[in-house]
This record gives sequence, C-alpha cells and structure tokens, in this order.
Amino acid sequence: MNLARLSLNRWLALGRAGLDLYADPPGARVDEAGAFFPALGGSAANVAAGIARLGGEAALLTTLSNDAVGRFVFNQLGRYGVAADHVRFVGGEARTSLAVVATRNDDTQSVIYRNGAADFLLSRADVEKVAFARFGGLIVTGTALAAEPSREASLLAAERARAAGAAVIFDIDYRPYSWTSGGEAAEVCRRFAGLSDLIVGNDEEFAVMAEGGDGEALARALACDAEAVVYKMGARGARTFAHGQVIETPVFPVAPLKPTGAGDAFMAGLLTGLALGLDVAASARRGAAAAAIVVTRVGCAPASPTAAELDAFLSSHAPSHS
Repeated sequence: MNLARLSLNRWLALGRAGLDLYADPPGARVDEAGAFFPALGGSAANVAAGIARLGGEAALLTTLSNDAVGRFVFNQLGRYGVAADHVRFVGGEARTSLAVVATRNDDTQSVIYRNGAADFLLSRADVEKVAFARFGGLIVTGTALAAEPSREASLLAAERARAAGAAVIFDIDYRPYSWTSGGEAAEVCRRFAGLSDLIVGNDEEFAVMAEGGDGEALARALACDAEAVVYKMGARGARTFAHGQVIETPVFPVAPLKPTGAGDAFMAGLLTGLALGLDVAASARRGAAAAAIVVTRVGCAPASPTAAELDAFLSSHAPSHS
C-alpha cells in the first residue's frame, strides 16, 4: 500500500447505502416492537460514516432510488459528513435497501429487503466520473460484486484506483441472498482480491471464497500478493497476515446490546489508524476497539464513535487476552 497516500485520510467507499429500522425499545423483538428507530444503514455507508466520525474524509459511490427513502438516505449522509458527490438517483422500480433489525444480543432478528436493489445499478459511467487521484484509498464492499452492472463498475473502480496510486481495500461482505450461488461468489471475490491491497473478512466469508475449504489457509495465501489480509474470527478476535507476520488482535470485553455493526466499525477504525501512521497491529487494535463500542449502542452508523471516544476507550480498556 502507498502509505503516503493513506496519510491523506481521504476515502471513497463503494457499495450499498440503505435505511435501517431498529425495533424500539432496545431489547424488543421486531415482531413485538412498539416503534422503530430509523437510521442510515448499508455496509459501505456505515464504513464511510464511521471514518467521518473518526476524523477522516469519506465519500460514497453508489446509486439510490429516486423516492422518499432514497432521499432520506442521501440526507443522512450529509448529517454524518459523508460527501455524496458520487451518489446518483435512479428511477424505475429500483429501491434503496431496507433492513429491519432488533437491538438484542440473543436471538437477533434481521430482515433484509433487497429485491430490485438500487445500488446494483451503479455503472461504468458512474465510475468514470471519479477522480481517484484525490483519494488515498478505495473501499469496495463485496455485495457490490453480486450483480451487474455494479460488478463491472466495481472492477473498473479498482483498476482505476490502482492506476491513480490509491490503495484498494476489499471488505468481502458476503451476503448469500445477493448471489446466485456460493461458487459464483467465490470466483468473483477471488478475482477482486487479486486487485486488492488490503482484504478484510470473517472466517465464514473466507470459507465461502475457499468454496468450503480452509478459509484461513486461503487468507494466508492471499497475503502473498496483498499487503495485508485480516481474518476476523468473531469472539476469538482477528488474525492479520502481513509480510510473513501473523498478528493476533483479541477482542475488547464489553456487554453488547447487539452484534450488528461490528464489522463496519472495525474497518473504519483500522483504516483511520493506518492513515494516522500506526502499524497494522495498532490499527487492528483500534478497529477492534471501535467494534466493541458499536455493539454497546443502538444502530450502526449512529453508534460509530468519535475519535475522542475511541481514544478514551483505548486508554481505559484492555483487550481480553492481553
């Protein structure tokens, strides 16, 4: 990775943005909720919001439905300080994604509506309008690879970012309901990984990429070409493979309200750490701390910590196996 470019702390996230509806009060089941709390959602939007909250500059590259829900999401991006210059509204029957989620750690309910998803309409023309040279890194969430024309647009974005000297970060973000098959997902994600400087995913996602084989072995193999590969293991922490090293990152023990949002917060903390000049180990620890904070709060984007909150957490908490 071009570390000098990362120090710009200026990021472009490519992928879905959506509306999240959280069952209220916290702890209520979705089917028993008395009300719902609306918030910005979608992995790419959550990562961008997390970066902005941590002091980085973040922009989003996506498409939203030209309706009230799409406009709500667009307005939310502005509230979090995420630049929307590269967000395009699309008409027809395409719809912005909707997630209805319970804020509870046990038996967490999450219902996703993505029929005719608007973000899959991202096109080559959208990508060709981007001046990649102004960004330190491009973050692509893997859901964008699940259908055309978004898949082709995402691959083009990676090629153009690399040509402009920006780092390419791949968040595998595997959602089986978006793909026609696990085999298709494995083939396409491995192809995109070959264009990536940093690859981040959990053990289940790497297992899918390995087509049911040894996901950790695949992560190690991918690190031979990428600068670093982060293999997340849930409550067991994360293992990063970089330049022949294996870096263990334990989790921070907290009392979680819910499990959702941890992965997006981890990415935001990791990338802003690298932008600050921290090494991979310290940056991954920063990501783990951000994830720990988010699971104790309602929502994903609304739960994202500020830089001051993250620094305070790091100074007062120790990871579980330190």
